[in-house]
Amino acid sequence: MKRRLFLWLAMAFLPLAANAQLSFGYFSYDEAVKAMPEYALVQENLADLKSKYDQEMKRVEDEFNRKYEDFLDGRNDFAPTILQKRQTELQELLKKNVEFKAEARRLLQQAEEEAFAPLRDKLQRVVARIGAERGYAFILNTDGHACPYVNPEMGEDVSQLIREALR
Repeated sequence: MKRRLFLWLAMAFLPLAANAQLSFGYFSYDEAVKAMPEYALVQENLADLKSKYDQEMKRVEDEFNRKYEDFLDGRNDFAPTILQKRQTELQELLKKNVEFKAEARRLLQQAEEEAFAPLRDKLQRVVARIGAERGYAFILNTDGHACPYVNPEMGEDVSQLIREALR
């Protein structure tokens, strides 16, 4: 009996629930991250790290170029075994330089992910708090053309609320 009553009430209120409008918020994730006070420091630290890798890459490239020029200058005077040894050295050096550049790119990408992780976590907590406080069903990220149209009469731009909460 109770089950029938519950089903009957659920069916009676279903049209009302279907007409209920969900409220939602929207904002630009990228703009919110860039508005965070910590963003400039993270960018500065990453730029410093990239500069250090760039300097090292320049140093090893200059070293390779110098050895290659020495090889070219002396190749006619080298004995065949010395010529072979120098070619092998240059090939190994070139291989190590290519490996270093690939590893540097990987490490820079990893450093960027690790540096921005606390900012993303902080933003996620702020967005969740604002969503709960305002009773939103969801909050959309408008970046990357993932949401090409949002009706401002049906949703609320929460960009300013998020920026204020991140300060």
